[in-house]
Amino acid sequence: MADHSFSVLNAPNQTYLWTQLLVEELVRNGVTTFFVAPGSRSTPLTVAAARHSGAQTVLHVDERGNAFAALGYGRATQTPAAWITTSGTAVANGLPAVVEASVDGVPLLLLTADRPPELRDTGANQTIDQVNIFGDYVRWQVDVPPPTDEIDPAYVLTTTNQVVHRARRAPAGPVHVNCMFRKPLEPVESEVSVAVPETVKRWATGTEPYTQYPTPVSTPAGADIEALAEDLSGTERGLVVAGRLDTAAAADAVQRVAVHLGWPLVPDLTSQLRLGGEQAGHVPYGDLVLTSELFREAHAPEAVLQVGGQFASKRLRLFLRDTAPGTWAVVRPDPFRIDPDHRVTHHVEADVPAFADALIARLDDGAGATDWRNAWTTASDRAEAVVRTHADETDALTEPLVATILTDERPSSHALVAASSMPVRDLNRHGSIEGTAGPVYANRGASGIDGTVATAAGVATGRDGPVTLLIGDLALWHDLNGLALLQDCQVVVVVVNNDGGGIFHFLPIREYDDFDPYFTTPHGRDFEDAAATFDLPYHRPETPADFRAAYEEACRSGTSALVEVQTDREANRRVYEDLERAVAAAVHKQG
Repeated sequence: MADHSFSVLNAPNQTYLWTQLLVEELVRNGVTTFFVAPGSRSTPLTVAAARHSGAQTVLHVDERGNAFAALGYGRATQTPAAWITTSGTAVANGLPAVVEASVDGVPLLLLTADRPPELRDTGANQTIDQVNIFGDYVRWQVDVPPPTDEIDPAYVLTTTNQVVHRARRAPAGPVHVNCMFRKPLEPVESEVSVAVPETVKRWATGTEPYTQYPTPVSTPAGADIEALAEDLSGTERGLVVAGRLDTAAAADAVQRVAVHLGWPLVPDLTSQLRLGGEQAGHVPYGDLVLTSELFREAHAPEAVLQVGGQFASKRLRLFLRDTAPGTWAVVRPDPFRIDPDHRVTHHVEADVPAFADALIARLDDGAGATDWRNAWTTASDRAEAVVRTHADETDALTEPLVATILTDERPSSHALVAASSMPVRDLNRHGSIEGTAGPVYANRGASGIDGTVATAAGVATGRDGPVTLLIGDLALWHDLNGLALLQDCQVVVVVVNNDGGGIFHFLPIREYDDFDPYFTTPHGRDFEDAAATFDLPYHRPETPADFRAAYEEACRSGTSALVEVQTDREANRRVYEDLERAVAAAVHKQG
């Protein structure tokens, strides 16, 4: 809420009237956090945010990292943060985060400063073509003209309300506001009085947005749900797959549907259903279960209900592709398809809880546990036993073991952020269900490794609570200056350092001469000096017991820290292979 002891209309000049109106209207719409990178042309935006009592500002020198921090904030809160940056290549540095936000439906506001029209295409310093610079990756973009008395200031308010609405409504995503400013950029007093119309004066006396945009809820069409319910009813050999789910309500809705159908539920790490205790019908180790060829052949589903965003398991995707169930329905609140293998038969665009209510109302009474469901859950239990044996009996710190210990020991207050490449896969396959059920986040829209530390910092800022980040060495090197964002929040960074790209050992390229160093990319470094550079406590455990102790100490400290686990890539590949063989053998015994 704005501090009305200082009127938003009390502006030194027309430029600051516009930027103060912009920031005030964002705050009234619930956009209260601004990730700011330094720059000159963006001065009016930065000062307006810094002076607003209802705005929180996060400063970071790297525009790319700050954009990912804003992305992390949006992931954690489902509310957009604003990214403020100056003109030129500073804007282009936002593209990786914009792509991720667009593909994975994360709300994000991009407030970029630009030169006025008379300086465009003139060779003026730090001037590039910023209009439509993010292409089709933004939900909407507006090129705001230089502030002038000739345009009603209400334009700023209605445009701001439209911007927030476009970022929030399905499909949520990034919106670009490109603001042209003329000098002076500082809050200097103008000799010309700033004119404010009565409509804006009335708005300034209140606390509500100028234009109200209720967020629409997508409700499935009755006829479509009737048809899907008819296809699913009476099907015993069905499978529910939970992809990324952003709310507890959505996760609960998926669970209710699975129970009502009597089908096993395979939860992705980011579904908020994978960790935190055993639940009826859940198959948390579904990826490992499918290492068994015998199980795959005997348990082809006749129907699949996939809910939410993408899931991490390639093994599950290929299994579903090859079995090609007669009914494969994807349910998500936007029109974007998740169908890389072209097998989906139904796409239901709907709010997940609303869909669950509508479908359950049209299905027969709940089926309860069946032999089909029990086969899947028993296989998952057998896979878990192999993972647990590895955790209890292994003396060396392996990468699967790090994932198991981390999910065993994570405090209930900590959110979990999983980096792309091996960390998200390790947690999805080997994460313990005996630990806490706190929220889990991962940049799996475009699945890049860039900006991961900054994303974790944004999650911590959005939640106003601690975060544990599991990350690989190359991803950490890729976002090393993101560690500077950890000073004002608690992010416990657990980095698995196998001296290069460990994931490439699982790809066919490992058989070729070009594999090393072009794909392994060894660097021969550790992160102790990096931790010291950013004043982070540093731990390098050598054994599983040491790792548990170091992680517990870092979490208990209340500050950010860096815990480095060093492993060997070749030995690590053999560990994975041994575990998968053991799981396949255990599942085979099930018959």
